[in-house]
Amino acid sequence: MAGGISIHAVDVATGRPAQGLRVEIWRLYPDSQRIADGRIGANGALDHAVAQGADVTAGEYEVLFHLGEFFGERDGFLTVTPFRFRIKNVDEHFHLPLKFTRWGYLLFRGA
Repeated sequence: MAGGISIHAVDVATGRPAQGLRVEIWRLYPDSQRIADGRIGANGALDHAVAQGADVTAGEYEVLFHLGEFFGERDGFLTVTPFRFRIKNVDEHFHLPLKFTRWGYLLFRGA
């Protein structure tokens, strides 16, 4: 897949996709604009046009994972987990997997 930003999230404590986890994608530079806001589906992926490259331009980005909301106030430790990165070549695809528990997380650029 060329271009775009795809998100995949898994709660590794349960071994299940993070269905219902709210995700926002913001372009921070050169202009500040939210380009995606949605929830992870049953397959663990964010189904949004940004995955096919909609509104993706060169610049700095931040993805916000709303883990506090996902786990609820009773079990909350993490609140909002940010992931900042830069896109120079808009023809490249940026796959961003999130592996997490209620106590910690791992974010990286996947294949």
